[in-house]
Amino acid sequence: MEGFPVAKSDERVTFQHGQAFLAAISERWNYQILREVFFGVRRFGELRRALGISANILTVRLSTLTELGLLEKRAYRSDKPWYEYQLTEAARELVVPAVVAVTRWAEVRASGQDLDGRPLLHTACGDRTEPYLACSSCQQPIEASALVPLDAEA
Repeated sequence: MEGFPVAKSDERVTFQHGQAFLAAISERWNYQILREVFFGVRRFGELRRALGISANILTVRLSTLTELGLLEKRAYRSDKPWYEYQLTEAARELVVPAVVAVTRWAEVRASGQDLDGRPLLHTACGDRTEPYLACSSCQQPIEASALVPLDAEA
């Protein structure tokens, strides 16, 4: 992904690779912009209203996220330089699981109960879904308390 350090095929992914991504979405407003774009708020004015962000800050953040390869912009009017934004394919692979997990976590913690939240559709089967992390071996849901790193030498 453009803007982030990329590991060569013979190189181990390091702390710096993850740190670059976290730094980008940790900047004030960037996570919120990515979340809103994922949930369908794609135009400048819509983003500005949804987030309550000033126009100059939104312009800078959209430019940064585009330069990092997380967003792409497309003109939606031929008579004016008006754009809408969408997640790049690389961003969808990386950002969507994070956005969904953080949003769901916040929705539950905000009220102390499981909220309906924003509905999600699994396009492969066409059904409404509630994604979760599962083990690739046994397909059981993975709880944080049941996940530990293996020794690098193992």
